Amino acid sequence: MIGKYMALVLALAVTTPVLAQDSNRTERVEFASGTTSKELKGSIKGYETVSYLVGARAGQVMTVTLKTSNTSSYFNITAPGADTALYQGDVKGNEARVELPSNGDYRIMVYMMRNAARRKAVAKYTLKISVE
Repeated sequence: MIGKYMALVLALAVTTPVLAQDSNRTERVEFASGTTSKELKGSIKGYETVSYLVGARAGQVMTVTLKTSNTSSYFNITAPGADTALYQGDVKGNEARVELPSNGDYRIMVYMMRNAARRKAVAKYTLKISVE
């Protein structure tokens, strides 16, 4: 029984998103006049995260797509004032289409799962965000 418990604990430790980061960066996303989408390129290494803030209104639809060089990197979308993710990439995948529940700044956080972060792996990515 203890062997099964330890296996479960180890499995959760390997697949849980990283909570303590070496470096966090936040960037505001502004769409060019007359457009509703933007493509961003970046990279993260190890425990780094990048958060993109996107202003939007309730009822709009946000579409986010992450193309990445590392299969252990994902994104989450968090609504304004929320403590938990509205969309969790490691559970649902790297393509999201979400109807937004409230007005304000939505946080799209790109991160790496612990299994790759602790090896200081690198993820180069392209993130496409649209709000309509």
